[in-house]
Amino acid sequence: MSPTVDGANPLRDALDRRLPRIAGPSGLVIFGVTGDLSRKKLMPAVYDLANRGLLPPGFSLIGFARREWQDEDFAQEVHDAVKEHARTPFREEVWQQLSQGMRFVQGDFGDDEAFETLKSTMEELDKAQGTGGNFAFYLSVPPKFFPEVVQQLKKHGLADQRGDSWRRAVIEKPFGHDLASAQELNAIVHEVFKPDQVFRIDHYLGKETVQNILALRFANTLFEPIWNRSYVDHVQITMAEDIGIGGRAGYYDGIGAARDVIQNHLLQLLALTAMEEPASFDADALAAEKTKVLGAVKIPKDLSKGTVRGQYAAGWQGGEKVIGYLQEDGIDQQSKTDTFAAIKLEIDNRRWAGVPFYLRTGKRLGRRVTEIAVVFQRAPHSPFDHTATEELGQNALVIRVQPDEGVTMRFGSKVPGTSMEVRDVSMDFAYGESFTESSPEAYERLILDVLLGDSNLFPRTEEVELSWNILDPIEQHWDRNGKPAQYASGTWGPVEADEMLERDGRSWRRP
Repeated sequence: MSPTVDGANPLRDALDRRLPRIAGPSGLVIFGVTGDLSRKKLMPAVYDLANRGLLPPGFSLIGFARREWQDEDFAQEVHDAVKEHARTPFREEVWQQLSQGMRFVQGDFGDDEAFETLKSTMEELDKAQGTGGNFAFYLSVPPKFFPEVVQQLKKHGLADQRGDSWRRAVIEKPFGHDLASAQELNAIVHEVFKPDQVFRIDHYLGKETVQNILALRFANTLFEPIWNRSYVDHVQITMAEDIGIGGRAGYYDGIGAARDVIQNHLLQLLALTAMEEPASFDADALAAEKTKVLGAVKIPKDLSKGTVRGQYAAGWQGGEKVIGYLQEDGIDQQSKTDTFAAIKLEIDNRRWAGVPFYLRTGKRLGRRVTEIAVVFQRAPHSPFDHTATEELGQNALVIRVQPDEGVTMRFGSKVPGTSMEVRDVSMDFAYGESFTESSPEAYERLILDVLLGDSNLFPRTEEVELSWNILDPIEQHWDRNGKPAQYASGTWGPVEADEMLERDGRSWRRP
């Protein structure tokens, strides 16, 4: 195809990733629409997509829950959630267009009549809004309800794809509580939906800074040549929260930090950090490389020395006295649930052999931060006296996922003066300073990808099961070996976590 007169090439422009991707005719059904996730994240994300012109004019939104609401009650709930939590400014004309396609269906998940009402509502919107029969079902419900909802969708023919139309299922974490339950749930879901119809949400993968790992590694020649065991000393991946469990005792107790965060978020970050370059950035190629890495992960032989679990005690957070985990409402005084988890992993392949990956997460830690720190080996310093470099640490590349999104490089520089003295300095890239457009919320990107059928950022079945395969032996070891170590709120976790790295001659970063 030859270029047009103005120099534009239609084929090239059609593939130009800089152009906005706009969803075609479609609708979204949210089960559990009255919950916090829906109110604070999903409904505002839908509005933000509409406000950015990324949804079709006839887009439809159906809420399904037990509340005895009418359509206008649901529309008001969405309106209030959008006003409070949307990222983009509220515009009346956008709201009016979006609200025309909103409906609410009241009922329990076991209520056949409610699902028949849902079916007729979808058919009505198909005609009125022109959704083309394309609907995504978002299961914003506790995991115990996943099988029931999926079976009801099958029973009432709602999962059937007719002609060119599509149906997709969006499932929130946690996907199972161990390998056996994940495999059982996979079997149930795949009885109803084909693998390419299932989108498992890990909202961390929708963050711009997480996607930037791929750009940083594979769009630059600066980093990839030293991204291996010959130059990297170790890698630290941290997700720290400064809050407690709040009102989530019913969900959190019995699950804990490792199942809640390491099994999904942190192992996905590890996979993106350590994987080989994919042949392309389509979903199959990305999944293949992540699966290879997760399959090569090795847990410590001595789990008592290579893993630590903790539980926050009373302490000071942000200048306020806070209670410990066992004093939280709804928590059993004998609970052994971990609110802090740290594990040492290795990757048994040519690129990473012998390089430890330290993963940690916890609640009531020093501050809220998620980062990936690639720490490099020390230089031999042959031209320098020891005194010249005694204040020099190790070079590091730190990818800040949240809250101050960006990348920091730490390296040594001479201190001004007549003597030779080298100290650490930092070079910083911040998203907010380098780009005029603010980063979209993760759920904006992920919901749009679901509507487009783009599964790049969604973990596959194999990834989920390999992650449980890594974590299950650790959880079983913890179950057999007493209670978690205690740590004061506002600190960076139990001393046992520091000792774990000290045995290797290393120390945790203090973000």
